[in-house]
Amino acid sequence: MTDETDHRGGPAVEDWPPGFGEASWWPLVTGAGAAGIYGGVALALIGNTEASLVPPPVALGLAIGGLLAFLGGLYGWVYHAFVRNYWRRAHSGHGRALQWGMFVFVLTDVMTFSAGFAYYFFVRGGQWPPGELPPLITSLVIANTAILLTSSVTLHAAHSAIREGNRRRFLAWLSVTVLLGVAFVGGQVLEYYEFLVVEGVPVTSVFFSAFFGLTGLHGLHVVLGVIVLGIVLARALRGQFDEERHTAVATASMYWHFVDAVWVFLVVTLYVGAAA
Repeated sequence: MTDETDHRGGPAVEDWPPGFGEASWWPLVTGAGAAGIYGGVALALIGNTEASLVPPPVALGLAIGGLLAFLGGLYGWVYHAFVRNYWRRAHSGHGRALQWGMFVFVLTDVMTFSAGFAYYFFVRGGQWPPGELPPLITSLVIANTAILLTSSVTLHAAHSAIREGNRRRFLAWLSVTVLLGVAFVGGQVLEYYEFLVVEGVPVTSVFFSAFFGLTGLHGLHVVLGVIVLGIVLARALRGQFDEERHTAVATASMYWHFVDAVWVFLVVTLYVGAAA
């Protein structure tokens, strides 16, 4: 079949590795990187115990290497799927398929978080609370919650603006959303510092193993969301969206609103409900 008759424009020679066809290895690189992060952190947590498997520097190296692979794979995945050859692609009609793909991804993430919450509710079946807990509902948590919920509002405003063809308002609200996402990540890092350094809470205790596991998983999702929204913003600054082409904005919005909803459930369950 020639390029003139193939509506896809021929084989996907721009995919990685070249000549691999209508597929890519970038998702596998991203998944391997995520596994490296989790594996490195897990090995680091047990590094100072009798169950230690590897020296702490090895665990740290694995976590850092996993993070680099995760970010590199994510960049390659997004770039090759959405950015490269953007201007040469006509309206392909695949926008709805991409949104359904994000919907399926969100469903799998629901299962992931559900497993974490199932563990938390399981350990709550014993003596509760398991020892004295430090104050959980602080001004920092309230501010961080307000920041994340506000970011959903600003992202919705940005999406509405581009659908109406108002690029200036779209860029303004999208920029605010990215800044709010960065602020939330900074707030969570500060909260971890307060717990781990100032309060010296036991990471491996019954409650805090679930607390750091769930909030850390959510924090990783927020970081991922900030990166994706940052890529969308960079593309928007190059004029790559209009009222007819905004699929990436829609899919990123779907993911971000899901992350915000999970945080509300985390606050109700882990913060408010911990002492109940």
